[in-house]
Amino acid sequence: MEYYEISIYNVDAYLSSLSLFSMEKADIVIVSKKEKTMILYKDKQDIGTYPVVFGANNLSGHKQQEGDKRTPEGFYTLDYKKQDSAFHKAIHISYPNAKDIETAHKLGVSPGSAIMIHGQKNGFGWASFIMQFFNWTNGCISDMDLIWNAIDAGTPIEIRP
Repeated sequence: MEYYEISIYNVDAYLSSLSLFSMEKADIVIVSKKEKTMILYKDKQDIGTYPVVFGANNLSGHKQQEGDKRTPEGFYTLDYKKQDSAFHKAIHISYPNAKDIETAHKLGVSPGSAIMIHGQKNGFGWASFIMQFFNWTNGCISDMDLIWNAIDAGTPIEIRP
């Protein structure tokens, strides 16, 4: 099983902790690969905009198969949270959907799986901000505590080119 990610800029831990409990819950998440942003919406209002980074092939189209280092595009669901990730928390994206599976089947390949929103790889400490200047992931979405608290399992996500 492959593991792809899209990464979010880390925010100062102290500032993050101030609003952890007052953050509204998003009812949809919109990711723009071109703009490198993730926007959380509640009742069509932006409740949080975050810069993100992707894998090496993030602008080369929709994910086609396992190992292509692309990030999927389309409509999915954030279906579960993973506290014990190798990265600082992870939220699973329901890729592949039925269309992705059908396309991969026609191509005779595996569509891949394990697409996540997640924080940085554990263990970087004070140097973690440096990683955000590079497309260091293999293709999902990195997150942090604010996003973790603003998203519940079942929240829809749209990943745009």
